[in-house]
Amino acid sequence: MPQLTDESDLDEGLTDETTVDEAPTARPAIDEAPTGPDAIGEALTRRPTTGDPTTGDPTTGGPAAGEPAADQPAMAEPSIADQSAIAEPAIGAHERPGSWMTPEAYGASRAAVWTAAVVLVTDTDGRILVQSVDYRADRLLPGGAVDAGEAPSAAAAREMREELGIAGRYPRGLAVDWIPADTPGIPPGMRFPGEILHVYDGGTWTPDRIDSVRLPAQEITGIHFAEPADLHTLMEPGDARRALSALRARINGAGTALLEDGRPAAPTALDRLGVLRTRRTPQRGAWHPGPVPAHLPVRDRSAWLFAPDGRVLLLIARATGAAHLPPPTAGPAAGAAPLGYRYGDPGALARTAARLTTLAPAADPAYARLLATPEQVRELSDWGPAGDHELAAVHAARARLSLPAPPRTPPTELPESGARW
Repeated sequence: MPQLTDESDLDEGLTDETTVDEAPTARPAIDEAPTGPDAIGEALTRRPTTGDPTTGDPTTGGPAAGEPAADQPAMAEPSIADQSAIAEPAIGAHERPGSWMTPEAYGASRAAVWTAAVVLVTDTDGRILVQSVDYRADRLLPGGAVDAGEAPSAAAAREMREELGIAGRYPRGLAVDWIPADTPGIPPGMRFPGEILHVYDGGTWTPDRIDSVRLPAQEITGIHFAEPADLHTLMEPGDARRALSALRARINGAGTALLEDGRPAAPTALDRLGVLRTRRTPQRGAWHPGPVPAHLPVRDRSAWLFAPDGRVLLLIARATGAAHLPPPTAGPAAGAAPLGYRYGDPGALARTAARLTTLAPAADPAYARLLATPEQVRELSDWGPAGDHELAAVHAARARLSLPAPPRTPPTELPESGARW
C-alpha cells in the first residue's frame, strides 16, 4: 500500500486541542489527527456541512458532528476570554494550508516505477547461471516482471518455473536495485519510469539439478554458467554490476544489499576491492592430505593462517581483485603443520596450517589483508570439487588448534599497521 505523508506532517494542522471552562468532560480535539489509512483518507477529504436542525439532513442544514440536536439543551457559550482557546472549525482539504492533499491528488503525485525479480544461481565451481533469450542479444539472469498484486518472491518462483521448469521457493533476498529511468539503451517508446529489481538467492546447483532444467518452446533459447569476471562481456553493464554485487552479498552473508544502478549504497570490503572482477586462477588438482612427498617438485607454498576467532588471513590484489592465500611467512605463527597439497603440472601446491600470533605492518601495498571464513575463501577460489576436501582438512586443522568455528560475516580488512592477538 502506498505510504502516505509522514505522521508528523499529519499532526501538524490537524491537532489543535481546545479547552472549555467548566466542561464536565474533555471534548475531543475538533481537528484531531486520525489513525489508520481509512481515517486518514476521511480526514483529508472531509468538508464542513450544515443541515436541517430537525431532520439532521446534511444537505438542508442539520447539526454538525459533535453539536446538540435542536431538542437538546445547548452548551453554554464560552466567555469572550475563553474564545481564544476554541479551535477553528474544520476546513476542506482544498483550503488547508501547507502540503495537505486529497487522496486522489496525493496518489497522483507519487512516482510510479516497474518492479521485477531475478534469481542468482551458481554451480559447484562458483559460476553464475545466465540465459540466452530470443528477443535480445545479451544474457540475463532468470526472472522477469512482477505481476500486479504479486509478491516479488512469488514472481521469482513463477519465472523459474516458466523459464527453466524448476520448482522452488526463494525467500532469501541478496540485493534490491534501483534502476534509473534514464538508463542508457532503453528505447524511448517504452516510456520506462525506472524499476525496483529484487535479486533472490537460488543457491548452488549440482549437475543433477542442472540436468533437470526444461526450457520453454519460446523466449529462453539456452543457459550456461559464466565466470563472474566474464559477466561484463555477456550482459548489459547495469545487469553485470547487479549480478556481481549480488554474488558478493551472498559471500558476505550480511543480508540484502541495497544497490543503485547495480552499485552498493554501502560498499563492503569485497565491493571496494573489486573482488571477482578478474578471472580466478584455476587450481583444480586433486587434494592430497599430509606433506608433499620428497620426489615431487613444489611449485608454490601457501598457508591457512588462523586468527583467534577462527577466520583466516586472505590477500586481495588491489590491481585485479584476485584472492590469494598468503605465504607461510606472512606472520609469526604457532602450531604450524603440513595440511596437504594439490598436484598438477608442473608441480605441487603445498598448504600448511598455523595460528597467527601477530601481524606485522604491511610490507607490500599492492595487497589488502582481510580476515575471512574458510568457506568464503573457498567461494572466492576456483578449486573444483577437490576444494571441498581441502575445506574439510582446514576445519580439522582449526579444531586441532582449539579455535572456534567462525560464523559467516563480511570479510574484514585489516589495518596497514598490522594486528596483535
